[in-house]
Amino acid sequence: MRPPTRMPSRPRNPYDELAALADPDPALDPAPPPRILPLDLGIMYAEPEDDPWSPPDHRRSGNGRRGRRSRRRRRRRSPFAVFPRLAKLLFALVVCVGFLVLADRCAAMYAEKKAQKALQDELHLAAAPQVDIHGFPFLTQVLDKHLDRVDVTVPHVAADRVSLTKVQASARDIRLTGDLPNDIRSAVIGDLNGRITLSFDDMNRELTASQLKFSRVSDNTVGADGKLSIAGQELRVRAEAQVRLVGTSGLSTDIDGMSLDMPGVATYRPGRNRGLTLHRESADLISRDTARVKALLSVPAVVKRLGVPQKDVDLALQNEQKLHELVGTPRFVSQLTQVNLVDVVADHPWLLSKIGIDPKLITGLIAMRPPELSDRLSFSFTLPREARALQVRDVRVEEGGVVATVSGVEVGVGK
Repeated sequence: MRPPTRMPSRPRNPYDELAALADPDPALDPAPPPRILPLDLGIMYAEPEDDPWSPPDHRRSGNGRRGRRSRRRRRRRSPFAVFPRLAKLLFALVVCVGFLVLADRCAAMYAEKKAQKALQDELHLAAAPQVDIHGFPFLTQVLDKHLDRVDVTVPHVAADRVSLTKVQASARDIRLTGDLPNDIRSAVIGDLNGRITLSFDDMNRELTASQLKFSRVSDNTVGADGKLSIAGQELRVRAEAQVRLVGTSGLSTDIDGMSLDMPGVATYRPGRNRGLTLHRESADLISRDTARVKALLSVPAVVKRLGVPQKDVDLALQNEQKLHELVGTPRFVSQLTQVNLVDVVADHPWLLSKIGIDPKLITGLIAMRPPELSDRLSFSFTLPREARALQVRDVRVEEGGVVATVSGVEVGVGK
């Protein structure tokens, strides 16, 4: 066969190529149809891989549903998972020990409350005492019926005329009978030591209605200074109380050195060495008043105690110039303040009125017996019968009051 005859090609127009490159006019040309990419476009544009393609394994890659669940579980894992197993065990042990300690302390507190109630009822106290049970653990002591140490503090215990401010006791080696904490029948205290405090504030309030103040003078002496109403007159009182033990069950006081001052008039001292002496103000007033000094010098007992010769006194009573020379010196006034007038006044009661002193006050003071004055300042206490196994070992005066120490061995408590 003859080959087909090839038609001669028309020369290309360069303007046609330029027109093809220009954008079509939207008003004239319809919208071109959407371009459909071949299905294997992703394959065509994918980068070449070294390994041959294989189907994805979702279980190994973790890209599937199970992988997402696994990641969520890892994100929600407990923060304690980072600790080693030993740390978890130690934490659990600490928690258990904490609960045991809490239970032990609760049991100890319950036993303390029961002991407070029992002591309050047995000693007839107005307020419950404070009881502290020492030693840990408490529950093992209960099972063994043996307590290491118990401290008891009892406030304001009535004792004779005053109240004991505080009674403190520390008991050790306590053997129990019964079941703690509900059924305690009795106990034996191996060793007990305590302190009994009697404060000066309570003594001031209870003995003299706050008109007298007690203070420390020495280790065994209490000083009193204040005011007392005697025979309708308010007098300044000073005294010293010697604190002493009464056997082994209490303490008492011996009042000594008491003086009652009438301001500007005289001072009275009761007791064995009792006396009545004038103050300097009274002595000066008497020495400047002729009538008073003559009344005083007319009593021979006064003249004798002044140490003035009787002939000089007789001359002074007859001559006022001599009288002023005798009594106008500071030496006479000083001698007059040292004269004890207590017996003179008892024998010559009219003399008080002559020298300008109220006789009712002086005679009332002299008529009072020393125990009546001492009883107003004395204080004491004795251990109650429930504490008869204890002994008062020592008593000492401190800055805040009187402190006595007590002790006991094998002291029985309860039934």
